[in-house]
Amino acid sequence: MRRFIVNRILLSVLTLIILSIIIFLGAQVLPGNVGRKILGPLADQASVDALNKQLGTNRSLVVQYWDWISGVFSGDLGHSAVQQRPVSAILGHAVANSGKLALLAFIIVVPLAVAGGVYAALNEGTARDRLISLGGLSATAIPDFVWAVVLIVVFPISFGLFKPVATAPPGSNFFDQVYYLLLPAICLVFVLFGYIARMARAGTIEALDADYTRTAILKGLPQRTVVRQHVLRNSLLPTIAVIATQLGYLIGGLVVIEVIFNYNVLGKALFAAAQKSDLPVLESGVLIVGIVYLVATLAADILYSVLNPRLRLRSAS
Repeated sequence: MRRFIVNRILLSVLTLIILSIIIFLGAQVLPGNVGRKILGPLADQASVDALNKQLGTNRSLVVQYWDWISGVFSGDLGHSAVQQRPVSAILGHAVANSGKLALLAFIIVVPLAVAGGVYAALNEGTARDRLISLGGLSATAIPDFVWAVVLIVVFPISFGLFKPVATAPPGSNFFDQVYYLLLPAICLVFVLFGYIARMARAGTIEALDADYTRTAILKGLPQRTVVRQHVLRNSLLPTIAVIATQLGYLIGGLVVIEVIFNYNVLGKALFAAAQKSDLPVLESGVLIVGIVYLVATLAADILYSVLNPRLRLRSAS
């Protein structure tokens, strides 16, 4: 088990290094001149060149990358010349807000989707199965911004329930903050339910057809016991990877949701940084999203190995 975890960690570190190079090179090809973006179109070229030299954007890409990545690993994300603030101050609050919304959405959607997928599999071919499967996929096919507008019209405007904005007033307690985040979290539930439920359903159907399940049934065990002790442990294995991949989307991919609900999170900060060619903010923000993906995938791999001893033993051998 220890060897398996060490191998996965080393692979994640290598992936992180490659990802940081891709992020850095991708940011460099963005259109626009950093000095020109800061000083404006009316500034003379000499001033623009002087500012670029001061910021170090005229140096070689290798030197710029090393300065950035070495600072990241030492805990210094750099300084935004566009916003005149440390990058950590810009992204820190946004990442915290993203984490709150992602956690609330996960607490709601994961148990609901897994339970729905398992229930649909246990009733395969019935109207209940079709309702959950087709309903979940139909909800997923609708864009998130459409759900956001519909939910705002239905709940805050028509019935006076929930808040049309996600940002709670300063000094709000924990329950007030959760109340303000409920509507965007419900919006994300509609978007993510179909993916997770579909995988849970497929995994459960496969586990129900397995030999060990038939053996347990032939022994005379009740269906509830068979499902709890033999089916769920194996049926949820494919679902783990799907849940892990959705975490990165919740942290950095909710730009439209953030704009509609007026919520300052990471996706909105990255979009603004890309518009302004604010490379330190953009590079560090995208790297944070990548780290979230890597950590979630690493946790999923470890959990997968715990639930599936055959994979762990094969890796150790």
